[in-house]
Amino acid sequence: MKLHLTILASAFGAILSIPAHADFIDTRWSVVGFTGEAWFINKQSVIDQSQTFNRGYAKGVFYNCEYAGQSSTYTRYENDAFFTNPEFELFLPLREEMTMSSEALFVHRITCEGNGNPAQRRAMYPFVTNEARKSAWYLFEGGVFSLFNP
Repeated sequence: MKLHLTILASAFGAILSIPAHADFIDTRWSVVGFTGEAWFINKQSVIDQSQTFNRGYAKGVFYNCEYAGQSSTYTRYENDAFFTNPEFELFLPLREEMTMSSEALFVHRITCEGNGNPAQRRAMYPFVTNEARKSAWYLFEGGVFSLFNP
């Protein structure tokens, strides 16, 4: 029985040690392009800027949270399910780019509580990554900004 528990504990420990990369956002993302219709934003003022996430900290052209209760969650979509969802139709022109080297897309919701101050609360959604972990896309206004993790 003791040997059985040791083997089970070892197997469980090995599973826990496998890095979980699907929800990867913590890095510096460079804004490299825009597809769609910019309603109010000057897209040229955003391209070549960056967005950084590092655990509870975020700073960038789209979203900021300075250790003020940042959290994030994501939903995994198979590529076809993502592109048939009407919520994500503005991503369709980027389908080939987004699905290259990836069978799934991860739609992140990133929030900042604002340390109890409603004026400081923020949300960034949808921030989309794929399994390749080098590119991201952010739906804003009438289009999608493309980001790259150098």
